[in-house]
Amino acid sequence: MITAALIGAGSRGLHAYGSYALKYPHELSFVAVAEPNREKGAKFAALHQINDKMVFDSWEEMLEKEKFCDALLICSPDRFHYKPVIQAIKKGYNILLEKPMSPNPQETLEIAKLATEHNVLLSVCHVLRYAPFYQELKSIIDQKVIGDIVSIQWNEHVGYYHQAHSFVRGNWGNSQQSSPMILQKCCHDLDLLQWIIGSECQSVSSYGNLTHFTSENAPEGSTLRCLDGCKVEKECPYSAMKWYLHDRDEWPANVVSVHPSIDSRLKALQEGPYGRCVYHCDNDVVDHQVINLLFEKDVTVSFTMTAFTKEICRSFRIMGTKGEIEGNDARNELKIQHFSGKTEVIIPESVAGGHMGADTSIMRDFIERVAKKEKESLTSAIVSAHSHLMAFAAEESRLSGTTVNFQEYVANLTKETQESK
Repeated sequence: MITAALIGAGSRGLHAYGSYALKYPHELSFVAVAEPNREKGAKFAALHQINDKMVFDSWEEMLEKEKFCDALLICSPDRFHYKPVIQAIKKGYNILLEKPMSPNPQETLEIAKLATEHNVLLSVCHVLRYAPFYQELKSIIDQKVIGDIVSIQWNEHVGYYHQAHSFVRGNWGNSQQSSPMILQKCCHDLDLLQWIIGSECQSVSSYGNLTHFTSENAPEGSTLRCLDGCKVEKECPYSAMKWYLHDRDEWPANVVSVHPSIDSRLKALQEGPYGRCVYHCDNDVVDHQVINLLFEKDVTVSFTMTAFTKEICRSFRIMGTKGEIEGNDARNELKIQHFSGKTEVIIPESVAGGHMGADTSIMRDFIERVAKKEKESLTSAIVSAHSHLMAFAAEESRLSGTTVNFQEYVANLTKETQESK
């Protein structure tokens, strides 16, 4: 059995990774937790029967101790990854790090460099690489079933209510407190594209903005909070009362309050961020963005991220020299159209767990690698850092209105990182 400690008992730590230990107690046991929100920390500790002496208010307290377990899961907010992960690397922990590695490109590079130098297993939670759906897609591509890739159309349908919950009202609505949208949400997509194509990115251009979720678009009769007598609440698709005011322990309502009681939810909506009108928040991240990417061998990619969809999914069309693949991960379907005339429809296997079973698969993979004392994974730090840099380059392009030469961008960042030491 692998023993582990958790830094950050938020939704991902509690539900995605913590639940794995509850389901497979013979594989993984949590022996410590560090969480500044005592209510969240206490809930995690109770679920995993953690000794009171191993429940910490901060990661500093936890990492003051000598190494006491096999692995460390870092699931704290984006801007609080860098310091604990650096210290954990130096102490020799095996680390599962929630994405993004850091909202700062220099810190991202330094994390990857230090993990390599200290020869520790640092696996980044680009979970979609572990999903059976995308594993099947990668296998089809690598077998050259559609020949060589020439063009890709890729879409992330964020979903109107997911955008409102996570990227307007929620933890990732303000880039100064978290990360740019293209990094926080879409580093998954850029990582998948890098992995699927299997070659180096050459240039990046990007456009996008925050268009809808602004005070200028607030309906007449709306109030600062949904519970403040808003005259349009009943017909509003973003009503906090509709989304959160119930006693079910399920996403997204279980993010609003630790306990699922109506009283707890009501208090949270009256006082906390999730009760705010989506048109009167402090959000500044984009609600739609496009990226054009050029890879080696003239492979071109058009990637669109948009909040304004009913369905939450990723869809794509990958065009090769011998055929094309259409896919939609919500439908778990891959359609291959061969230029010879044949059409195939492939339904990849299903695995229980979030992100199409990827949350389960990445945990199983990480535990197996820790047990075997392996130091690399499918999403090792050095691999993940590269797709992060694509996101940083896209944001630079969006803000500057220029096309970014990706190789020069990485070279300059690497030089700056070295000079800052």
